[in-house]
Amino acid sequence: MPLLARTVTTPLAIEVRRGAVAGIGALLADRRISAGGDVAVVVGPGQGDRIADAVRPGLGNADVFHIAGGSLDSALDLGERLRGRSYDAVIGIGGGKTIDTTKYAASRFGIPMVTVATSLANDGIASPTASLTHGGRQNSYGVHIPIAVIVDLDFVENGPDRQIQAGIGDALSDLNAVADWELAHRERGEPIDGLAVTLSRSSAEALLNHPGKITDDAFLTTLADALIMGGLASAVHGTTRPVSGGCHEISHAIDALFPDLASHGEQVGLGALFCTYLRGERERLAQLVTCMRRHGLSVTPAELGLTDQQFAQAVAHAPSTRPDRYTILEHLALSPTEIDTRLEGYADALRDLVG
Repeated sequence: MPLLARTVTTPLAIEVRRGAVAGIGALLADRRISAGGDVAVVVGPGQGDRIADAVRPGLGNADVFHIAGGSLDSALDLGERLRGRSYDAVIGIGGGKTIDTTKYAASRFGIPMVTVATSLANDGIASPTASLTHGGRQNSYGVHIPIAVIVDLDFVENGPDRQIQAGIGDALSDLNAVADWELAHRERGEPIDGLAVTLSRSSAEALLNHPGKITDDAFLTTLADALIMGGLASAVHGTTRPVSGGCHEISHAIDALFPDLASHGEQVGLGALFCTYLRGERERLAQLVTCMRRHGLSVTPAELGLTDQQFAQAVAHAPSTRPDRYTILEHLALSPTEIDTRLEGYADALRDLVG
């Protein structure tokens, strides 16, 4: 990788706290973000009106844009609306769809962007990618990382538990992604980025070993840190390699074969467990299963809503979703019969852990 490709500007601020949305005025007062408060605030559907009402008292010269979010068309439309005025920055407030839409629009027109996250469902909070639908497909687009990242724990805590669980699955899957990357380094000599590995793995380890519950501020802060660091690891390396391995290939395959089954985080969490089993890392598997069960995540295909046969289909299809990526799935190149056998072994391993 060329040296310039790994140059990244880290955010001016990373904050995880309560009352962040209502305190937007303090953010606007930071002259590194805006000298005169000439910013655009973007909110999405659902809680968008509530968020707009909460931030309006401190907006000053700011404009508020409501978007549907989640599609390339909505991002392009937002970009055109942002061109109507010279903004110092655009602040995206909301969940993943709103954040990704804002990231894409801001990057397209060269406007610095601030993330104010109200959910912790995935690592898109600070990542250099935006996941948007186009032509009936979910696509990933390269974008600039935010200049500041704020997480509002009040909104996170009051949101659905399933969003937090999805974030846990996404963050923990970084451990599998790094293990797959190290495998590719050993087997194929693929270059590995030590800083990206450290950012991705250390924050996921902290989450794995945290004793708290999803209702605890300390645990949610650790989860937020893990998701943010995962995004920054991708920015440092210049690709999603530090956070995407066989676990993500399995998730992409599930999306293709069994659409709208579960969240991305739930799917990559289960994918990470199966890939960890395939690598023979029994101690790591036990750690992951214990953590995921404690927080209510799926650890079997049935819990996710798949039969063993359907999950085996997804595993067989997975390598074709990222032909440029070498993971444990490509390394083993299992036949359908071998996948069935390994899946039976995985079920036995889970029973042993319970016993």
